[in-house]
Amino acid sequence: MDTKEIPLHFKGKEAIEHVIDARIKGRAASSEIHGAELPGHYSAAADAAKETSLILLVLWALLSELHFPAAELHWVSLCLIIGWLFWKVGRSAILGYSRLERLHRLIEEERWEIEHHRPQEREELKALYAVKGFSGKLLDESVDILMADDNRLLQVMLEEELGLSLESYEHPLKQALGAFFGVILSSAIMCAGFFLLPWWGAALTAALVIACSAGMVAHLERNQPLPAIVWNVANAALASGVAYFAAQLLIKQ
Repeated sequence: MDTKEIPLHFKGKEAIEHVIDARIKGRAASSEIHGAELPGHYSAAADAAKETSLILLVLWALLSELHFPAAELHWVSLCLIIGWLFWKVGRSAILGYSRLERLHRLIEEERWEIEHHRPQEREELKALYAVKGFSGKLLDESVDILMADDNRLLQVMLEEELGLSLESYEHPLKQALGAFFGVILSSAIMCAGFFLLPWWGAALTAALVIACSAGMVAHLERNQPLPAIVWNVANAALASGVAYFAAQLLIKQ
């Protein structure tokens, strides 16, 4: 082993310290507005539904305070929904492609390290599997098996060293489709609430959509649904309330 190469690759650190730094790098690359654990299309749909409901609620509150005609309010809401739909769908697709681009860059970087720094990659593997409890002959044999197949070694290093789960990366268009359904469903529910209950329908349906979206995400992530629902609804109430009372103050002036 060329000892001069190790500081260049490990930057003067031990193999396990290099692994920790790589894991932090992998988490940063896989982090996304939609998160890494929850499938992207579910998270995109939930975020789009919550944000659409909040925007329509604030619009309803402001225009109602301005005594905007109900007939024209419908057209204003429709135009806003159309523009917002294109933004959310496009934004979700762009974020998905950006995330895949970062993943491909990490794959190529790790492939290059395997091709040019095999002794150091072996040390990293030994450090990883030693932490898992492997030792002695079993550790050496396990590392030898992995080092014999570059494709398998690449997958192991991506998952074990960088902490990437390749199966969690969805096609960007699937995430965009989730955002599409989130905007459409929340808009339809909000409009139905406004028509059925002109005074309180928008507020009630917005709270319902936000609560259901937050509860769904918390359930899929195996978190407690109730705190997520309470905090999301409270945050939406705060945001819409601030906008409403700000409008009242400005109108009085």
